[in-house]
Amino acid sequence: MARALHAVLAGHGLRIEDFLLLGRELGIEGLDGLFALIGLGRALLAQGVHAVDALRRGELAQLGAIEPGDYGWNFGSTRPNGINEHLHLDGERLRVEWAIDAAAGTATSTFGHRVRIAPFFGVMGMPPAEPGFHPTAPPRPTGGNIDCKELVAGTALFLPIAVPGGLFSVGDGHARQGDGEVSTTAIECPVRSGTLTFHLRDDLPIATPIAWTPEAWIAFGFHTDLDEAALIALNAMLDLMQRQFGLERKVALSLASAVVDLRVTQMVNGVRGVHALLRHDAFETIR
Repeated sequence: MARALHAVLAGHGLRIEDFLLLGRELGIEGLDGLFALIGLGRALLAQGVHAVDALRRGELAQLGAIEPGDYGWNFGSTRPNGINEHLHLDGERLRVEWAIDAAAGTATSTFGHRVRIAPFFGVMGMPPAEPGFHPTAPPRPTGGNIDCKELVAGTALFLPIAVPGGLFSVGDGHARQGDGEVSTTAIECPVRSGTLTFHLRDDLPIATPIAWTPEAWIAFGFHTDLDEAALIALNAMLDLMQRQFGLERKVALSLASAVVDLRVTQMVNGVRGVHALLRHDAFETIR
């Protein structure tokens, strides 16, 4: 059974633009500048979005429209790392600027390359149960820096809750990203506005994030080892197929081998991400 997280959020949701008022008063545009100023970095926006009265099994965040700012950037090469060494990249980093036209739905680079945008938040999640300082770079079973290009407007993201109150955070605007986020950056951009609506689910036992998007069901796996991340994602997808379609587990695995795609979500956040994707039109049951 779903319940609204808090009466103030029910129906109209949480508007990201509400959290930009301070930045605008200070003459700072977008999320990145504001939260760099207060020392949180771009990955965090609003930690502690209304404490709830009890710990629940899971949280559902429904994403409304996301409006990017009018500029973005990414890198063709960053600081020395294993990826750059394998790709034979050295010397100074290359930063590429992008002009974003939200009305046209495009972004154009200083090199004259134009792409369609598909805005999403790279970071959506909650802290783990363990005490102490937790960096925002690696994704976790409770979400965080997931960096999945599929989580666009219209998505329902299901997350396990590990701490009382949830303490949901969101940020890290992306205008467009490929699977893998191979240069360590998507087209990073400010977010002018976005809407999220929260519901608590006490009937959905999950150990890792799952999502419903307009195109597919998705299950995530995170681990320092890419093979382990893939197995976590696949295990969660089989759980989902059993729950949603009433399939016996071996039957689910057989079907998954025909219709489920395993994709590298990102390979640059320290902890690797894999998502198992099952399109809504992947199969039909005829008897």
